[in-house]
Amino acid sequence: LPTTEFRAGPVIGSGSASFEMVRYLTERLPIMVTPSWVNNQVQPVNIRAVLDYLLQALEKPALGVVDIGGEVLTFKEMMTRYAEVRGLKRTIIPLPVLAPELASLWVGLVTPITNSLARPLVKGIVTPVLARTEKAQEHFPEIKPFDYKHSVELALERIKKHAVETRWSTALSQQSEFHLGDKEGLVREVRSTFVATTPENVYRSFASLGGSRGWLVWNWAWKVRGVMDQLVGGPGLRRGRRHPEELLPGETVDFWRVEKLEKGRRLVLRAEMKVPGKAWLSFEAHPAEGGSRLVQTALFSPHGFWGFVYWYAMYPAHRFIFSDLCHAIAQRSLNLTSTPEA
Repeated sequence: LPTTEFRAGPVIGSGSASFEMVRYLTERLPIMVTPSWVNNQVQPVNIRAVLDYLLQALEKPALGVVDIGGEVLTFKEMMTRYAEVRGLKRTIIPLPVLAPELASLWVGLVTPITNSLARPLVKGIVTPVLARTEKAQEHFPEIKPFDYKHSVELALERIKKHAVETRWSTALSQQSEFHLGDKEGLVREVRSTFVATTPENVYRSFASLGGSRGWLVWNWAWKVRGVMDQLVGGPGLRRGRRHPEELLPGETVDFWRVEKLEKGRRLVLRAEMKVPGKAWLSFEAHPAEGGSRLVQTALFSPHGFWGFVYWYAMYPAHRFIFSDLCHAIAQRSLNLTSTPEA
């Protein structure tokens, strides 16, 4: 059967296994002792170019095997340039040791990529084959793959813009009471509970958090966190909120800012406290048989190694505070059924 087959090196784009391996290794390890084959050359190509090739191939006759790729780099350069884009300082020390099998196990340990997927990725670096792109240039002259740095910037921008909506929409399908996940460098805690009241009451309950009313549970801990934030130059809790119940997009709620608001359904708060990364806290009220389902999600995009250290150091406190907060919101929404607030 006549076909067109595209062969490519590492594909650079959000969600690509090759890109996620570079991303996780560089984000999590400030000092890397690596095998010498990280100096082997590879030819990354951005995912937009790959999609363009696939779409245009549908309108052309079968071409057989077509090599595609962008600029030639070493795998070490891929990591160091990623670090430059992210503003991270990374030290990479190549050593003439570490077999590919061990390297695959290490990648599986440090990143969420499974060993079975890490193995062919590592093999592609150990035995590199650079693309002969003459055929691609002849038949697809209008497609110009981006340089590596620009490809990384686009991938990170996509994650920045769509992480909350796209990834949270996936998390919201979870019906379990608790879920802890780590994907695309984003750490999330999802809590969910059924509430025997309307979504509107659930929304009113979480939309009135903060300010003079506080955070329902562990208020002393929220105050301590606010003082700590002020000591390092953050806003702390002193900003409060404009109105005890009403919210508008862009308004402040203590050390949070309203990033997204769907009245009666959804609230996304973006943290403006001083943290080594970016953090969001989301609440949603979904209709359910006999009532509603409250879904509370904490999302953190760590900046470098210390970002991951910060998140997992805070996790024990989050486990108690966020769990109690979810149940307290549910309880207050039940009270609103019979005693609406003014």
